[in-house]
Amino acid sequence: MDTRIVLLGAPGSGKGTQAKRLCGELGLTLISTGDLLRQAVRDNTPLGIEAHEYMEAGKLVPDKLVVGLIEEKLEDLKGGFLLDGFPRNLEQARMLDAITDIDIAVELDVDEDMIVDRIAKRRSCRQCGEVYHLIAKSTKESGICDKCGGELYQRSDDSEETVRKRLAVYHEETQPLIEFYKNRNILVKINGRDTIDEVYHRTIDAVQNFRN
Repeated sequence: MDTRIVLLGAPGSGKGTQAKRLCGELGLTLISTGDLLRQAVRDNTPLGIEAHEYMEAGKLVPDKLVVGLIEEKLEDLKGGFLLDGFPRNLEQARMLDAITDIDIAVELDVDEDMIVDRIAKRRSCRQCGEVYHLIAKSTKESGICDKCGGELYQRSDDSEETVRKRLAVYHEETQPLIEFYKNRNILVKINGRDTIDEVYHRTIDAVQNFRN
């Protein structure tokens, strides 16, 4: 499938989980800006060196650098892709628009109280970084990672107060972005308030129907 997808969703909307499943089913390349940054830094590329300077100083990596990394990735890419984590705002969408066309923008719609509840029950592995959920994705042994046996913990920024602040910022930045794709008639809004499987089937059906 050669579809080019932008996946939008607030923190805790299940975006990362759905992105992996969609790419596996549709044969798309998953492009995560976070992964691109980390790989560029590890590989010591010119863009990676520049990005590392910002990261070391505790500053946000400029949009221009992130778009540069995406552009490098797309140059060698065959087939479709799914962008997870980018764009985050209208300016980034315009910059992305200058280097590639987007076929579909999928928005996972989940209400704020449900997101807060989801994140409060989220646990991460200290060793490998695998993410679990006390209800939706629990481990075989309480507090122990199924993948590597590491200890699970709750991140400090997963508290209700912090999550609500992050959601406020997300909505402020993202609403113009939603309108941007809606005005192009490529926005698909998905009810993300059900189980992982239900949301997945709803999403993949919407993507396939949109292209037909």
